[in-house]
Amino acid sequence: MQTKQRGSGWSIALVFNLYRIFGYRCIYYLMYPVTFFYFIFADNVKKSLKVYYQHLGYEFNNRIYYEHLRMFAITMVDRFITKASPESYEFIYDDKKRPIEIFQHATILILSHFGGWAASSNSSRTSNTINIVMKEALKGDIKKIEDSLGYKSNTKIIDISQGPIAVSIAMANALMNDEVMAIMGDRASNENAKSALKFLGEDAYFNKNPFEIAYKMRKPIMIYFVIWIGMQKYRVEYIEIIIDYEKEANMAITEAMQIYVSKYEKLVRKYPNQWLNFYDFWAK
Repeated sequence: MQTKQRGSGWSIALVFNLYRIFGYRCIYYLMYPVTFFYFIFADNVKKSLKVYYQHLGYEFNNRIYYEHLRMFAITMVDRFITKASPESYEFIYDDKKRPIEIFQHATILILSHFGGWAASSNSSRTSNTINIVMKEALKGDIKKIEDSLGYKSNTKIIDISQGPIAVSIAMANALMNDEVMAIMGDRASNENAKSALKFLGEDAYFNKNPFEIAYKMRKPIMIYFVIWIGMQKYRVEYIEIIIDYEKEANMAITEAMQIYVSKYEKLVRKYPNQWLNFYDFWAK
C-alpha cells in the first residue's frame, strides 16, 4: 500500500541550506508553517487518521491532526539530517551492547512505519551492512540530494520494485554474507505475505515474510521501534525473538508475529502521533 509522496527537491535543498546556516532549531520551528500547508491540503491523510484514532478510542480533532502531521514532518526531516550530521543526534537504549552483538551476524531486523524508523540505520551503531527491503519511493530529485550528502552509510536499499526474483536473490545474498536484512513488518509487498492479526480491536494485515525467512533460515529476529522523544533525540526499544523451531512453522511464525504486534499496539497507544501509516490500515 502506498500513499502519495509529497515534497520536492528544491524544498529539501532549502531545508539543508537553512540547516547549515541557522542550525537544527531553525528547521524544527520551520516545520510549524510547513505542517500547516499539508494540514490544509492533505485531505486523504486526515480521513485515514480519523479511522486510526477511532480504533484507538482516542479523541481526534484538528489540533491532534495538526500535531500528528508535524511529527511526521520532523521525522522525515531527521531522515535526511541524520545522514548529513549523524553525530548531532542522540539514540538512547536500555542496553546498547546487545543490538551491536546481534547485528554482527545475519539477522532479520523488523522495522515499522512508526516514529523515527527512517533514521534507524543511524541508531544501530553496527559496522555490519544493513539491507533495508522496501519500495524506494523518493522522487528522483530528492533521492539525488540524499545521495549527495557525503555520509558514508552502511545501509543499502533492496528496492522491491525491481521484482520478486531480483529481490529474493538480493535478500539471500545479504544473509549468506552474514549481513543484517531489515524488512517492514507492518506492510506486505504481496498478497501471499499478508497475515491477519488483531490490532487495536480489529484484524489488520501484517507482513509474515520476515518471520518465515527467520524460521526457514534459522536466523534471529530483532524488532526495532525508534521513538521520537525530543529535538534530535530518539529512544530505541527493541525485542529479540528466538523462534521455537521445534514447533510447526505456522504456529511458530504466528507466535513470533503476535509478540511484534502486541508491542506495536502498546507503543501506538502510548505515542499515538508517531503512527506513520497514512491509509486505512484495517481495510479488507
